[in-house]
Formats: sequence, C-alpha cells, structure tokens
Amino acid sequence: MKTAVTAHPRYVVSKIDPRLYGSFIEHLGRAVYTGIYEPAHATADDNGMRQDVIDLVRELNVPIVRYPGGNFVSAYNWEDGVGPKEERPVRLDLAWHTSESNEVGLHEFADWCASAKTEMMLAVNLGSRGLDEARNLLEYTNHPGGSEWSDKRIANGRKEPFDVKLWCLGNEMDGPWQIGHKTADEYGRLAHETAKAMRAFSTSLELVVCGSSHAKMPTYPEWEATVLDHTYNEVDYISLHMYFNNAANDAPNYLAMNAKLDDYIVSVAGVIDYIKAKKRSEKQVYISFDEWNVWYHSTEQNNKILGGNDGWPFAPPLLEDIYNFEDVLQVGLILNTFIRRSDVVKIACLAQLVNVIAPIMTVPNGPAWRQTIFYPYLYASTYGRGNALDLKVDSPSYSSTVAGEVSYVDVAGVHDTQTGHVTFFAVNRHPSGTHPVKTADVRIRGHEHLNTAVLRSSF
Repeated sequence: MKTAVTAHPRYVVSKIDPRLYGSFIEHLGRAVYTGIYEPAHATADDNGMRQDVIDLVRELNVPIVRYPGGNFVSAYNWEDGVGPKEERPVRLDLAWHTSESNEVGLHEFADWCASAKTEMMLAVNLGSRGLDEARNLLEYTNHPGGSEWSDKRIANGRKEPFDVKLWCLGNEMDGPWQIGHKTADEYGRLAHETAKAMRAFSTSLELVVCGSSHAKMPTYPEWEATVLDHTYNEVDYISLHMYFNNAANDAPNYLAMNAKLDDYIVSVAGVIDYIKAKKRSEKQVYISFDEWNVWYHSTEQNNKILGGNDGWPFAPPLLEDIYNFEDVLQVGLILNTFIRRSDVVKIACLAQLVNVIAPIMTVPNGPAWRQTIFYPYLYASTYGRGNALDLKVDSPSYSSTVAGEVSYVDVAGVHDTQTGHVTFFAVNRHPSGTHPVKTADVRIRGHEHLNTAVLRSSF
C-alpha cells in the first residue's frame, strides 16, 4: 500500500521559529559535570569545556539552550554560581538528591553557549525564592553597569551584559514534587508580579510562564486558564512538558502517542484563545514546549539514587537512557507534530542535550558519541527551517488504544523560501510492512515557486 502526499507552497501553517529546535541543560546527573564540563579531558578548552561535545552541539545547530533547570532551579541560588570558583559553596540539591559544586554557573555557561554557537534561555527560581532574586539576576545579567548587581558582574570578569532575552518564570510549579510547589492562584499572582517587575526593566524581554507538567495532571487544563488569567498581558509563552515511554513494550501504541501530544497542544491553544477573548486582548500568547523526549529506559537504575540510598553523590549517572530504533521513530513523530503545530508552538526544547536523556553521550576521560535520537533531531534542525506546509496525506491506518485510528505514515513538510526547496519528513509506524513514499506519490502544486523536493528522515 502506498502513501500519497499533496503540498502547495501557498498552503502554509506558519513560518517556523528556529527555536523550535532548542534544547536543555540542567544541573542533573552528568549533564554538566563530565558532560559539557570536564577540565581534565583531553579536548577541554581554556574554560574546562569539552570541545568534542561543543563540536557535536554545533553539528546539531541548536538555537537556544534552557538553563539551569528543570527541577533543579526551584531551590537554586544563582549567586552560588558567580564569583571566584574557590569561594563557591557546595550545596545539597534537593531535586535530584545530589551534591552541587557550583563550579559551573552563569558565566561559565554563557561562555559555553558562545563556543557552541547557541543562545541562553534562563530560568528563575520561583520555588524557594521569588521576585527580588529574579530582578537581581536580571540586573546582573543584562544591565550595562553603574548599579550594584551589574557592577558585581563586571567585577566577576564580564564587562558586557549577557543580554539574555528569553526567561522562564520558574519550572513545573503545578507539580507536588517541585520545591516550592504552588496552587495555580499562588503561582499566577507571583508570576504576574515577577513578570511586571522584569518588564519594568525592559519591555523587550520574552517571558515564559509555567503551564502543566503533563496532560494527566489533575489540575490540567484549569491550571493554564487560572495562570493565564493572572499573567496573559505580561507574558509571551506558556510552557508545556511531555515525556514518552514504551514501558509496556507495545510499539504500535507507543508510536501513536504523538496524537496525544497533538491533542495537548490543541487543548492549550484553546485555553489561550479563551483567555485572550476574556481579556479582550490584542496580544497573542504562544506555547513553549520546553521539555520533551523519550524517558523510561533508566528508571530502575535511577531509583536508588533518587531514593537517597547513595547519600548525596556528585554528578552520578542519572537518567542515562540508551535509545533504540523505536525511540528514533518517536522523536521523529514528535518533531513532525511540532512542525505541523508551529503556528502555536514557537519554542521547544529537547530534554536534555548531553548524557541526561540525551542525543549526545560522553565517557569521562573518553569519547563523546551520538545516540540514535541524534539523527532525527539533526535532520529537523538542519532541514526544518522555513514555512511549515499544510499537507494533505492519504495513508493506510491502524487502530490504537491510546489515540484511535492513526495513519501508518506520518509526514510533515517544510518549504525553505530562500532556496525554494521543500523537505518532507516521513515516519513509517508499521511494525513490518513498507509504505513507500516515492517521488511519484508526492504531488506538489504551484511547483513554479520551488526548486527541489526532498524526502528526508524517512524511517
């Protein structure tokens, strides 16, 4: 059986924000220490950062990296990570039951971002801390000089501001596991006042408010409605998170899960529209899907450390999933979903980038290597820039318990208006059969506007 695809360059979903292909580094496990930072490594640069990892991040062309958390940020004192390293305190990280040396902080991460040719997306602690610490961090980070916090930055060796534009107002504040967990009203009020203070510093900032940690949260979607009711006119994005697993070893249902992702996005987009109408606002808030990935392979080995049975280890191997080919397909399906919903999903962050549920793995004092999921991420980041096309896809389907009828072949299309190229990303869900998508099966209307059509990431 064949799959037929019809495309037209004028049938456009949206221009894709390049930040759709962002990622995430948290102070968790070996993401930072022996991940991006290992001063004794043979490839380490003058800042102690692994050049072999930097080269792989550059290969992926990652536009933004969210930092420093994640759950870690909700009990993080940002001041611990600035100033002379020998004076920085060791802290107990309550989120992941480990010790944090604070050898890597804001300055070191900013320098790493410059080397990796990416931008910072910073998160502020609205769990154990609040508005005052957020505005102090913003002043330290972005003010040119002549104030207390900006002068401290200069004294710490950085004359020019970091000029960070994109800020997360906390992390997963709906989650009872979060340090400083709040109700939607409590968080909405705090996020509103924090956003207002940050806007008083600069109206050019982009602010992300916390949405639901996943679609099965008991407070979803009322959480989004309440939080946006407090913050709609002060923020630009609401964050969503979702992780995927095949613990049941049921590939057909596992590979249908991106339909649940699509439902999640559509539902929250509806909440956004409702609050926009309620506020009579002319402003449009979008989605930042700033945590997503496959996560389940390492669960058993993580439990011992997360349960506190190993005390407070420093940079232990946590969440080090080793991915298979099914996971390649899942990551491709997720990326296709984001492309098709790029009218509302403007930012997305693969969680995470190195060692922790990551496309890049490292061996301490050894090599860095690419996981299977590196490749769909690479292809999307490389060829998925331009206009997302509204495709018409005719494919055989199968029945799933998680999402009803699902097509065997999942396709997304992107038109690069600068080169005229059209790229199709196709994933075959069938467990054994082939469903070829050949050139003859791809009908491109209005082709006088195009140079080339290419089928990429066909799994």
